[in-house]
Amino acid sequence: MRCPGADLGHRARGGREPGRRMASQRAVRLSLKKPTHAVCVVGVETFVDVRSDVPKGAETFRVSGSSGVHIFIVYDPTRVAVPTDKAHWPLDTTVDLTVSVDTASKALNDLKVKVSYFGQSEDHALGRSELYLTGVDISLDVDTARKGKAKRSQGDKKTWRWGPAGYGAILLVNCDRDGLGSRGLDLENSQLTSLEDLKDMSPMVLTCDGPDKLFDNHKLVLNVPFSDSKRVGVFCARGGNSLSHYKQVLGPQHLSYEVERQPGEQKINFYVEGLTFPNADFSGLVSLSVSLVDMGTLPEVPIFTDTVAFRMAPWIMTPNTQPPLELYVCSVIDAHGSNEKFLKDMSDLVSKANCKLIICPWIENRNDRWIQDEMEFGYVEAPHKSFPVVFDSPRDRGLKEFSYNRILGPDFGYVTQEIPFAGASGLDSFGNLDVSPPVTVGGKEYPLGRILIGSNFPKTGGRRMAKVVRDFLKAQQVQAPVELYSDWLSVGHVDEFLTFVPTSDQKGFRLLLASPSACLKLFQEKRAEGYGKAVQFDGLEEKVKRSINELLADRSLQSDSLYVQKCIDWNREVLKRELGLTERDIVDIPQLFYLRGPHAEAFFPDMVNMVVLGKYLGIPKPYGPIINGRCCLEEKVRSLLEPLGLHCIFIDDFLSYHKLLGEIHCGTNVRRQPFSFKWWHMVP
Repeated sequence: MRCPGADLGHRARGGREPGRRMASQRAVRLSLKKPTHAVCVVGVETFVDVRSDVPKGAETFRVSGSSGVHIFIVYDPTRVAVPTDKAHWPLDTTVDLTVSVDTASKALNDLKVKVSYFGQSEDHALGRSELYLTGVDISLDVDTARKGKAKRSQGDKKTWRWGPAGYGAILLVNCDRDGLGSRGLDLENSQLTSLEDLKDMSPMVLTCDGPDKLFDNHKLVLNVPFSDSKRVGVFCARGGNSLSHYKQVLGPQHLSYEVERQPGEQKINFYVEGLTFPNADFSGLVSLSVSLVDMGTLPEVPIFTDTVAFRMAPWIMTPNTQPPLELYVCSVIDAHGSNEKFLKDMSDLVSKANCKLIICPWIENRNDRWIQDEMEFGYVEAPHKSFPVVFDSPRDRGLKEFSYNRILGPDFGYVTQEIPFAGASGLDSFGNLDVSPPVTVGGKEYPLGRILIGSNFPKTGGRRMAKVVRDFLKAQQVQAPVELYSDWLSVGHVDEFLTFVPTSDQKGFRLLLASPSACLKLFQEKRAEGYGKAVQFDGLEEKVKRSINELLADRSLQSDSLYVQKCIDWNREVLKRELGLTERDIVDIPQLFYLRGPHAEAFFPDMVNMVVLGKYLGIPKPYGPIINGRCCLEEKVRSLLEPLGLHCIFIDDFLSYHKLLGEIHCGTNVRRQPFSFKWWHMVP
């Protein structure tokens, strides 16, 4: 039955009217003596107490209301039957009355609900209660649908869900520096330094529509939980849209903000920034809320609260299979001269790969050439914005200021992790940090690949990457790290024995592993073909030449090679298991190592320590035995990789890099295109 003007319906207890928002249900108590006044938030049901003040002898009640009010009778069908006239409901404890409105009122108390009470006779009312409602539209909205804009949502805004059908807003850590001449990261400034900075922030809209007089004795208060206050900042412009009008209203120093609503104002725009990446003590989730507070009561009482959840965008690494954008390399000077020839070779390589070369000058690197060890490029992404972020390693040598002073800037972020109470070990350098291409492992998808770090496993002692770095990488969730055994090497980095290269087949990549066994097998084949006198290091004045016969007769080198192969094979099995690889996915690159004390070093330039620029590979020139005018090591590598569509370009790095226990990958760094896959579509 329809009341005059109002929408009347009934439903079983436990049901909810479609389109109504979930909120803690407020109770309004009616009185027979005087009208009751209440504020009703659009889309939120208000419970009306029809039993606390009733006329003597009353047994049933009937409800009517003005247009714009939705009235629902909620009952327990196991104890109460729907009245035959669907109007006179028993005053039973299992029968409740709720009201709601769809639009904001134009004036105070412009909506009315009347409850009439009846005894045994339903022709004559024993008494009446009147309820005057003021509708107010209060809603805090963010980009819950992940479309790049804050839109009104009737769904669950308090929770955050992963996956292609997931929902929940995303925050970028505001770790770049947009303001010209500003200092530090943008997130360190409570004052806006550039209007461009707003583009890094996630939009949030407060709807606050209702009669202006209502806000004479009601206020809107934005809140951030204390635990989240150091994780998030909120800006709002009041009085204009110039830089000076924006102020931080929530953040580490502001847990709440009384909204400055202007007369007639229906929507207020806010901008939300992330302040910290997920970490061991922070899941990445934060929440903000707005409350409509009745100032006419003591203490002041929140009438309604709307809460929204955000997840901080993780820092994401890019594997070798992603197209290159920029190659970084250092200009250095040694006793033998500068690395000018190497820089020229890098310039030629980037020309082929169609990417940009960036040279860090000597005055900025202070002769520290190991730019891969100093930093790792990644990115952050939200539906509305993405930008690269450089991760500065705890390793602090000549390049320690480079990423902060020269890379951090507009739309280029910066993050680092400091090791408490101790200095960095060699394994904290980012030559010891890599990431696989996307893989599927036993049905579990890793669409952004898995991070690889070198460690002391399977030993109990030895060197290991610092816990703060490992915790940070794990907390990003989207590239679940795998620890490998790299402490068998003098330098101890994973890039000394593995790399990934892109391929055009269905797999899309191959894992390259350094292999002493493959090298010894190649030399044995060449000896059998009659080339035993061909010498390693042919063409190098700085190195004693050794023939294939001599190398194969060297028992110490044989023993060292057997030990190193066991170390690499241990990693091989871990990589197959953790990345879902088969033997067909792995290519063994011939490489010899020798032991210096308990740790191994490359005997000749380490070819897997290459730089990968699309299908062009900058590979350390191994100076192998020359057979029929060609280096047999180079020819072997070409035969393995060129059928995969790759181009092998061998580059001399002997004096400037190899002799100092590094190679091309150690001395270069590549920024790559982000994934097209959206991280929020995965399920960690």
